[in-house]
Amino acid sequence: MAAPGENLRINGDRLWDSLMEMAKIGPGVAGGNNRQTVTDEDAEGRRLFQKWCEEAGLTMGVDQMGTMFMRREGTDPDALPVYVGSHLDTQPTGGKFDGVLGVLAGLEIVRTLNDLNIKTKHPIVVTNWTNEEGTRFAPAMLASGVFAGIHELDWAYEREDAEGLKFGEELERIGWKGDEEVGARKMKAFFELHIEQGPILEAEGKDIGVVTHGQGLSWTQVTITGKESHTGSTPMPMRKNAGLGMARVLELVDEIAWSHKPHAVGAAGHIDVYPNSRNVIPGKVVFTVDFRSPDLAVITDMEERLKKGAKEICDEMGLGIEFEKVGGFDPVEFDKDCVKAVRDAAERLGYSHRDLISGAGHDACWINRVAPTAMVMCPCVDGLSHNEAEKIFPEWARAGADVLFHAVVETAEIVE
Repeated sequence: MAAPGENLRINGDRLWDSLMEMAKIGPGVAGGNNRQTVTDEDAEGRRLFQKWCEEAGLTMGVDQMGTMFMRREGTDPDALPVYVGSHLDTQPTGGKFDGVLGVLAGLEIVRTLNDLNIKTKHPIVVTNWTNEEGTRFAPAMLASGVFAGIHELDWAYEREDAEGLKFGEELERIGWKGDEEVGARKMKAFFELHIEQGPILEAEGKDIGVVTHGQGLSWTQVTITGKESHTGSTPMPMRKNAGLGMARVLELVDEIAWSHKPHAVGAAGHIDVYPNSRNVIPGKVVFTVDFRSPDLAVITDMEERLKKGAKEICDEMGLGIEFEKVGGFDPVEFDKDCVKAVRDAAERLGYSHRDLISGAGHDACWINRVAPTAMVMCPCVDGLSHNEAEKIFPEWARAGADVLFHAVVETAEIVE
């Protein structure tokens, strides 16, 4: 297939303006965004994205998980579409770029093709996957997981948030529950642009990350039960302190992750303490241990050592403990041809690049199960993400979108 000429570039200013306009919806308290999945703010962001896509001549499909598919027709009605996208939902204290860059860069590809009056053989479909973040409704990458056959639709609908609200009911409430069967679409390929969410590209002065693999992930929710009692009048030998049990288990988590350095990582980011009162010894704690590694055997080892070691800690302290696997996926190897298209695009455009293993989960990790898939990454300042201070520069966004443009359009095949 013919590669796009190296002079073909997206409109970086327009892309940046779109990013800043979307960031006005669901503003955070410290300069970022709080546009959590299937909230009113999510619905507003979706409507703006829909408006922009329809102005660019795209037609919309929405599946039963609320995922938006915005299609630009190709010259061959029977040719499989090339999909491109990411997610518009954010963390509660999220940045302006995580996920959003990949969706709006997909739209910018279409806008640029329109500007240049370029037709492609294969349709191009810009995609906004529902509930990638998994913060409000676990697990992460929920809609793409249903699409890839990892989760059942009814199971996804029954996921509950901290307030006991169900995902399916909230999706319907905001008006974005579509009729299309989830997973019915067939893809020629799927490409996703994302900020790195790590420090490597910036530290090495590289413009582009060519993502070859994705780390596997394991989320284990741990519940430790003790006995609520007065912090002042309960003698030390008579305490059953669930909070102290958690502290000792978290030290174990850190020790386990360090034992598999340099690629394995582990921590607990979600912690609830009950009753969370200043003068009551915690009677229950619930926290989620996040282990990641590009090696499945390492993930399995970390899970087993957590369960064995945490139970020993709690038995010794007279505490109860329960484990529930609430999310996870195996390590991913992306499609070699799609990866080559990304690498070739970076070289054609003169951008410095290096291969990367993605430390975070992405919708591309699930879609890789059902279609050829690859990812493009651009740097982010200090590797910071899932934080309102998340920052990239316009030239980084432009470079990533340029490479995405070339990889997608080469795969979709320009019609001369």
